[in-house]
Amino acid sequence: MSKRAPTRGRSPSTQTPKSPTRRRRPAPGGRGQSGLRLPAVSGRLAWLLGAGALVIVAVVVFVIAASGSNEPPANFTGSGDSNFNLANTRDLGGPIDSANVSQLHVAWTLPITTKSAYGSYASTPIVSDGVIYSQDLSSNVQAISLQTGHVLWTKSYESPDQGPNGLVVADGRVFGTTATAAFALEEKTGRQLWSVPLVRNEHEGIDMAPGYHDGVLYVSTVPGNNQKFYGGGGVGILWALDGATGKKLWHFDTAPESLWGHPEVNSGGGVWYSPAFDEQGSLYIGTGNPAPFPGTSQYPWGSSRPGPNLYTDSIVKLNAATGKLQWYYQQTPHDLYDHDLQDPPILMQAGGRQIVVAAGKGGVVVALDRATGKVLWKQPVGVHNGHDNDGLYAMKHEYAKLKLPESVYPGLLGGVIAPLATNGSTIFAPVVNLPVNYSSQSENTEGPAESGELVALDGATGAVQWAHKLSAPVFGAATVVNDLVFVTTFSGELMALSTASGAVKWRTQLPAGTNTGVAVSGDTLIAPAGFAESGGQQPQLVAYRLGG
Repeated sequence: MSKRAPTRGRSPSTQTPKSPTRRRRPAPGGRGQSGLRLPAVSGRLAWLLGAGALVIVAVVVFVIAASGSNEPPANFTGSGDSNFNLANTRDLGGPIDSANVSQLHVAWTLPITTKSAYGSYASTPIVSDGVIYSQDLSSNVQAISLQTGHVLWTKSYESPDQGPNGLVVADGRVFGTTATAAFALEEKTGRQLWSVPLVRNEHEGIDMAPGYHDGVLYVSTVPGNNQKFYGGGGVGILWALDGATGKKLWHFDTAPESLWGHPEVNSGGGVWYSPAFDEQGSLYIGTGNPAPFPGTSQYPWGSSRPGPNLYTDSIVKLNAATGKLQWYYQQTPHDLYDHDLQDPPILMQAGGRQIVVAAGKGGVVVALDRATGKVLWKQPVGVHNGHDNDGLYAMKHEYAKLKLPESVYPGLLGGVIAPLATNGSTIFAPVVNLPVNYSSQSENTEGPAESGELVALDGATGAVQWAHKLSAPVFGAATVVNDLVFVTTFSGELMALSTASGAVKWRTQLPAGTNTGVAVSGDTLIAPAGFAESGGQQPQLVAYRLGG
């Protein structure tokens, strides 16, 4: 693992507001497609180009402790999503721990019938009042008995996307998205209450589980869909919608509508995971990359999009009620390699400060002061091979420092592609070590090496506490349950590691590969196995229960 500093020369910027693009407007029509040819591995796992496994945010009541901390309760097991609370900590309590995890046995299984080139499933089920709410990669929604696995109702959309996707349950409603629209269903029956199209043209789509807080639903578009990613003219836009009616309240453009002067070739931005929310009325999002990358034959090294390409590859803090920009931090100015800062930001308290922790496909975990956006520490994880500052060189026209062909770590599907978790003191980062090989400005292939690791970092300093090496990529989110951290690999291995040491306390093989994390409710763990790579594998939801 490289320990070199993630930036050299000019530092990535932390800034107060400049000019956010926030205007109400109708959805215009589309334009013709253009853009990059995706590599073969991206064809299998293209849903991961902006992120990885899904995350869905639900309403949780923040508890203010006597110390003045505004953190949510650590052991939250009520209705919600795979982030478990508004701070996106993915930290649970309940009866499962290292003393009894070996008693987890299969309680029931349920087939996942959707089939596509991107797998069957890219979300984490959520549980509310003894009911699992599940969404597949055709956007179809099911309510399932947690106890028995019996399907209670189904709402079919048959709207394929690449994922991640997923649901949030709050105020008697199930909120989610299709490839083009946000929707609300009646929690008890699955009856659709409203649906609002958000995609403006054929170069945009939706690949996220929504966020929800204080009666408002938050959904972003991304610059692509099942037909094409990163064609010219795709802008990622975060929308705030009234949860009761779907009415559009405000929106924030994560890339400018002008697309840096060349909308015929450029695209960028978007949000792949749900925001984090604090008690001061702010939300925090992680944003996707600009394109084309590295460039085109006419516009090499991103020269069609001069400058840092705000607000891509950034953590952005907004007023949740108005969408007003409060600050931003850009991890990778003028990104050349699809290094999104896409994972859901985590809010926590460490080193006596309230911080926001973020990571993405650039393979760097960063902690920021929550009030100001100031960088407190940065830690590269996984394999890096000297290209972390190439975007800065290109932005300053130092092209002699860049060359092709070239192999780059982290690659298009590498770095920290799935959500982090924290137990309040340690941060757990699932890592993919997979290079991308660029033969030209627009031609690339993935591989050949694929491996993963789970890295534990000190929340106050970013220092590596331990790293557990894995033989397959970790495309699923980490999940903390008491003194265990659960993680899955793309080969279908599910394991529980000690939060203190990284030692394996339990492992099992799922019936198919997986690119998602797990959901936990009480004594039951639900693991989606949604990617059948070989004959005989059957995508399934598998419920493990203490005692079986």
